[in-house]
Amino acid sequence: MLFIDGKWRPAASGREFVSTDPASGEVLGSVADAGVDDVREAIGAARAAFDGWSRRTAYERAEVLSRAHALMLERRDDLAERMTREQGKPIRMARAEIGYAADFLSWFAGEAKRVYGETIPSSRADQRFLVLRQPVGVVGAITPWNYPVSMLTRKISPALAAGCTIVLKPAEQTPLLAVEVFRLLEEAGVPEGVVNLVTTSDPASVGAELVTHPDVRKITFTGSTEVGRLIARQAADGVKRVSLELGGHAPFIVFDDADPVHAAKGAAAVKFLNTGQACICPNRLFVQRAVAEPFLATLEERFTRLRAGSGLEDGVTVGPLIDADALAKMERQVADALERGARLITGGRRLTDDGLDAGCFYAPTLLADVTPEMQIYREETFGPLAPVIVFDEDDEAIEMANDTDYGLASYVYTRDLSRAYRSMERLAFGMVGINDINPTSAAAPFGGIKQSGLGVEGAREGIGEYLDTKLVGISI
Repeated sequence: MLFIDGKWRPAASGREFVSTDPASGEVLGSVADAGVDDVREAIGAARAAFDGWSRRTAYERAEVLSRAHALMLERRDDLAERMTREQGKPIRMARAEIGYAADFLSWFAGEAKRVYGETIPSSRADQRFLVLRQPVGVVGAITPWNYPVSMLTRKISPALAAGCTIVLKPAEQTPLLAVEVFRLLEEAGVPEGVVNLVTTSDPASVGAELVTHPDVRKITFTGSTEVGRLIARQAADGVKRVSLELGGHAPFIVFDDADPVHAAKGAAAVKFLNTGQACICPNRLFVQRAVAEPFLATLEERFTRLRAGSGLEDGVTVGPLIDADALAKMERQVADALERGARLITGGRRLTDDGLDAGCFYAPTLLADVTPEMQIYREETFGPLAPVIVFDEDDEAIEMANDTDYGLASYVYTRDLSRAYRSMERLAFGMVGINDINPTSAAAPFGGIKQSGLGVEGAREGIGEYLDTKLVGISI
């Protein structure tokens, strides 16, 4: 069912599409398959609701978000199990994501009450300047499948806190989770028309209508750089506000003063976030020659201990890839690397034993002797594949790390404070983790530079993406 103007209803066409479990191929359920007319109706509902919602006090809007936060935590286990079935990540990671998603509701409930204006001194004695921050209007949101709950709340929460209304199109791979989140928002007391959900199997036409419709004044998108570029072009004709959180190609640098075993454990942990299907996962592991051997040995030991399977099974640490296309990309990148001289340490194959052939499973894969000519050196992987590149000089590592069009997350392991500062200042990435594999929080700005995106999400900056600045000059 679609959620439009506070009501659950089928698509105008009556069509539906199914959602499946990537671990088994089992059909989990069906949802309404929205078309362009449905999107237009949702945008109309959001536009009609905007005046009333934007005039509510910040405290009233915060109260609704706080109720949604409490409900999400109450239903954490149920939502996590649904996530594991529909998206595939192990249940422990799914529970962690629900907690992270709830954090955005709580954080922006607070930020709603901290949208401050200011006064500016004038050179004229009879003039006063006021600056107001006001909601931009109707927001169009497009969210990905890899974090199917937290990416919803990371966009919905600041939009509602700012006084905006929203129309959201979730990924076609995970629509059932989006439905559950909107049921929760309805129960929390979000007024009719303030939040609207359009699920669809046709993201191109539905997304284009959402991006180009004249009543939508702000677009927020998380997904691939390729699609992000298209959205930016489409939004430009309407001079719309745009926030884009796009692809990453994160470097993970280990200097020779670091503990290589500790660094390898950190690399393995962040590499297998969501089976490697996270934009902050390290894609290129640069290791200084003196510590390369123990680093590789520890990674190999860690990789071979990982267990693949359904995320609902005890002990499973690696879930399935989202679909057959993701599996094919892994196979292509590994084949290209081996053909060009990479050394396979472990993995390098699809997993089909013990019933895994029904899903899209790929073995945790470690490659050494990786060079810049290989596809994996240039392309974002989005899977359980770790390429290791050995370096000698510090400058060489920074130059190789920056040798990419992407600029989202990066990681550095060192015990030397000077090395840490030099690295964090020179790395051309929006986020840098120094001996830290999780430099993220609802309270911290999340965003990339270069072709990894525009704008930030989370933190106090996050609500600013949904606010216009208005200057008022008063002659007295």
